[in-house]
Amino acid sequence: MATVIRNPILFPSTSHRPNQNHSNNTFLIFRFPQTSRSSLHSKSRFAFSCSQSEPPPPSPSASPRRRPPYIPNRIPDPSYVRIFDTTLRDGEQSPGASMTSKEKLDVARQLAKLGVDIIEAGFPAASKDDFEAVKMIAQEVGNAVDDDGYVPVICGLSRCNEKDIRTAWEAVKYAKRPRIHTFIATSAIHMEYKLRMSKDKVVDIARNMVKFARSLGCEDVEFSPEDAGRSDREFLYEILGEVIKAGATTLNIPDTVGITMPSEFGKLIADIKANTPGIENVIISTHCQNDLGLSTANTIEGARAGARQLEVTINGIGERAGNASLEEVVMALRCGAHVNGNLYTGINTKHIFLTSRMVEEYTGLQLQPHKALVGANAFAHESGIHQDGMLKHKGTYEIISPEDIGLERTNEAGIVLGKLSGRHALRKRLEELGYELSDDQVQTLFWRFKAVAEQKKRVTDADLRALVSDEVFQAEPVWKLGDLQPINIYLVQVTCGTLGLSTATVKLLSSDGSTHVACSVGTGPVDSAYKAVDLIVKEPVTLLEYSMNAVTEGIDAIATTRVVIRGESETSTSTTHALTGEAVLRTFSGTGAGMDVVVSSVKAYIAALNKMLGFKETSPSAEKIPVSSLKI
Repeated sequence: MATVIRNPILFPSTSHRPNQNHSNNTFLIFRFPQTSRSSLHSKSRFAFSCSQSEPPPPSPSASPRRRPPYIPNRIPDPSYVRIFDTTLRDGEQSPGASMTSKEKLDVARQLAKLGVDIIEAGFPAASKDDFEAVKMIAQEVGNAVDDDGYVPVICGLSRCNEKDIRTAWEAVKYAKRPRIHTFIATSAIHMEYKLRMSKDKVVDIARNMVKFARSLGCEDVEFSPEDAGRSDREFLYEILGEVIKAGATTLNIPDTVGITMPSEFGKLIADIKANTPGIENVIISTHCQNDLGLSTANTIEGARAGARQLEVTINGIGERAGNASLEEVVMALRCGAHVNGNLYTGINTKHIFLTSRMVEEYTGLQLQPHKALVGANAFAHESGIHQDGMLKHKGTYEIISPEDIGLERTNEAGIVLGKLSGRHALRKRLEELGYELSDDQVQTLFWRFKAVAEQKKRVTDADLRALVSDEVFQAEPVWKLGDLQPINIYLVQVTCGTLGLSTATVKLLSSDGSTHVACSVGTGPVDSAYKAVDLIVKEPVTLLEYSMNAVTEGIDAIATTRVVIRGESETSTSTTHALTGEAVLRTFSGTGAGMDVVVSSVKAYIAALNKMLGFKETSPSAEKIPVSSLKI
């Protein structure tokens, strides 16, 4: 991967060596990923459990039991565990992870393919854009019933006040299975310093707001005592008992600051199950943050202790150090069934890899190579000893097959894509990689593919994924780089070197089809190109992060660029934070791909600008709601 660059000064696009001038702490380091070792993975599929028992159990991708019918406050099968995905709410709170409404809808559709039980689609009271995104997901994804009767619950988060709860209901009520999730802090430190409320007042608010949610017609209400991990046990039993009587159907127990140890969290769930009046009438849920790297372990311990809903995010993204990772929790339950009481989920693990990639591209939050299951190195074997073992028997070093999570690393048809390949071959390979694209998307992608194939002998799967990300996983364009049709027009012209200032000329097309051209000088080709874009777009922004990565090895590799920007206008890009109620400035990420590093960089910058401009068009100034508004 590449290091993050601030105030980038890049080398010319005709060179493949990074700028070695380290002034102003500016540097760029490429680490080329290893190519796939297809010889290490035959076409046959073989999956292994984490146990050493023989023979190995069935493949983890094949769920042996059907999903039980959905009843809000109970699960007919005591071994079934509901998966509650909060990627679109808690995950989007990661800095730079803001998604457009279209992107959120795409992710929600993919989560439904994955088979999650509950989709927390957002925090509707945060902004008009968040409200509309949740409503759109409820209307479409929340009504898409499959042949087996499965349709995900669509959930909206709200603080414990009537305005938030009513707004959440107005957004989610269009779904077949709507849910309101409301919360209030219960730890001593939060009640004293944040809420400035007594225990009795907090209990009263929680009870009344759950009743209010039920009075709106919502039959599925989830309640969370924020910072439960640091809350007094007796107080937890009291407030949870009261919200059960008020009509709550799910009690979520969050380790909000990620402080509890696995044995400690497991005991917390067991104690709540044993001491809360009426607990047999609700579902116990977990929500574990990853501040100490224990979120997955805590979540599994919670399930072992009796929790039957697990709150997770794709790739583990979220506030601060993130949340429990869906892929880790699901596969840990599958591989550890022999010690986890044969707990199971309804997740179709074949969709894990593609869902991970989509979230990575839409949020711009790149995975570390060694990320469990979905990282670039998760199924790579470079050590000679490991390679020898893999060649003799894959079970020596792999506990599951990569195909079980949807990572197809061999081309069973034997097709090698190159400049003579046609649309049919391209579509076929994209389908094998898990992409379902429309004819128009394939047509647009085909010309990008041909342009790359003219310059490379072979177009790899990594190249295709980068092109799909660049063409499909993007915000609706307000500005775009000229003509990306068969005739490849140079849209960014740069002059740079050691003999003078770098100069860049950029041509952009606006959404109404008009052409705009600007020229600027800067300290490097990317700096000058970005300044030229700023002259056209006329939106003051701050560049927070810049990074570049080569998706394959070799001088002819496609470069993918990621940037994070923040608008300088607080009134146009602020939103309400779900936990604090304060207005916060959003940051926006963008990615771009191309064989020319400057063009790739400009495309990433424009993608981030399009996200920001799209947000401004759909959202009025964010209303700052003080914490005191939590009072009734």
